[in-house]
Amino acid sequence: MNRPHPSAEPADHTDVGAYALGVLDAAHAARFEEHLAGCDRCAAELDGLLGLGPLLAGLADDGTGTPPSEATLVPTPSRRVLSGLLSEVAAVRRRGRRRRLALVAAAVALIVGGPLATLAVTGDAPQQPTRAVGPAEQMYDSGRDKHTAVDPVTKVAAGVAMADRPWGTSVALRLGNVKGPLTCSLIAIGKDGAEQTVTTWAVPYGGYGIKGGTTKWSRQPLYTNGGAAMSRAAIDRFEIRTLTGRRLAAVDV
Repeated sequence: MNRPHPSAEPADHTDVGAYALGVLDAAHAARFEEHLAGCDRCAAELDGLLGLGPLLAGLADDGTGTPPSEATLVPTPSRRVLSGLLSEVAAVRRRGRRRRLALVAAAVALIVGGPLATLAVTGDAPQQPTRAVGPAEQMYDSGRDKHTAVDPVTKVAAGVAMADRPWGTSVALRLGNVKGPLTCSLIAIGKDGAEQTVTTWAVPYGGYGIKGGTTKWSRQPLYTNGGAAMSRAAIDRFEIRTLTGRRLAAVDV
């Protein structure tokens, strides 16, 4: 190992090994000790290297047949510097230990406390479970070409959302205030009077979209979707009919 030139300034963080082996001259050792006083990184590295000198002392031979002593290889910083270095290393270790203990405590709290512990750690308020949204409802809610109507006789509320497709028109239906049991169809009626069935479904006894319904599902509207081979421009209206032919609602588009 080459000794640094006496006139060269030691580079930060790079002279730890040389200092630990005692190969720095007095001037460089003094300057490096000043650097160590303010550098946690080098202080921690030095703490791990202080045992290297005695190990090499037992293996090295200077050519005289007599291994150099430990005192010639181990640096001997002043008592003031050594005390400061040891205090810095201890402080670094204490900070690391406190951080590890805090992380362990947080992990134990999560395991034992479950959702309540998660609330305490993150500070977030508990969220209400969200209702699952099906593809037909998503299509209806996101539709731009949307039309609604309430039949004046049956009071059935219906809405359709349409989108042009290369094969025709995709249609999403929202249906409410309809009581069962019924089997129904959504019919697309063209401007030329032609009719095409878009989709069919069954209405259970509790119905769909019933205000004050006795079950969760009967209080929610029905969402369903299908398609017509007609282009969007060719469609005049939609009708919701029972399989017996009774019209429940009509939506002009």
